[in-house]
This record gives sequence, C-alpha cells and structure tokens, in this order.
Amino acid sequence: MSLQVQRVTQKEELDQVFAIRNVVFVKEQNCPPELEWEHEDDSTHFIALIDGRPVGACRWRKTDKGYKLERFAVLKEFRKHGVGRALIAEVLSDLPKDAKYIYLHSQLDATSLYAKFGFVSEGKEFEEAGITHYKMVKTV
Repeated sequence: MSLQVQRVTQKEELDQVFAIRNVVFVKEQNCPPELEWEHEDDSTHFIALIDGRPVGACRWRKTDKGYKLERFAVLKEFRKHGVGRALIAEVLSDLPKDAKYIYLHSQLDATSLYAKFGFVSEGKEFEEAGITHYKMVKTV
C-alpha cells in the first residue's frame, strides 16, 4: 500500500478533495453544505492518495489569528491506515516558516491524534455544525 500526500495544484485534484469532504462531512456527519463550502479560494488544499486513489483531504489558511488547519477528512474505509497522521505532517511542513500561531478546531475523537503533533486543547468544548469540538493550539 503506497500512501502519499501532496499539495493540490490542479482543478481535478481540488474536485477530488471536495468529493471526499462531501462524503465525510455532508453525507456521513450531516454537516450543512453551506457551512462546508467556505474560504476555499484563500486556502491551501492537500490530498492523500493510497495507490493513486484519493482517500483523504485537508487544508490550511491564514486568518487574523494565525494559521488554521481545517477540513481533515478521511474516507471511512481508509481510517486507521495512517492517512490522518500523514495529512497533518504534510500540512505542518507546508506552513510558512514564520507561522507562529497554529490552531485548529478538532472533533472530540481526533484530539489525541492532534496531540501527537504538539497541539494542546484550549478553552471549553463547543459545537460546530452540530458536532462537539475543541480548539487546539500547537505549541511551537
């Protein structure tokens, strides 16, 4: 099994990213589509491939606060294969060198994965699109 993560550079790859997010967030987790599709043009997108098949996606974008990692999605049948870890590692290595404040909104069941990369929960849990999240900040 060959796993690779790459920055999206072509429209076809971006369409694959959107298809993965549609399956995971809109269909599987019942997120309202209008909440799912925002900030696409000012984000840097990534796609994970297993043996050439698109199986995961994520993105980062610069905000007023710093750099926000978002929309980590892995197709159900490819979870527990290291795809999430590979996505996080690649997106972190792609951030500008001056990225001092790096944060994300983690679904409850993903907090331990992000913690392995130095993210720490901050504040109380909150709801986003009907799902419990924690704000997590990377200690630099």
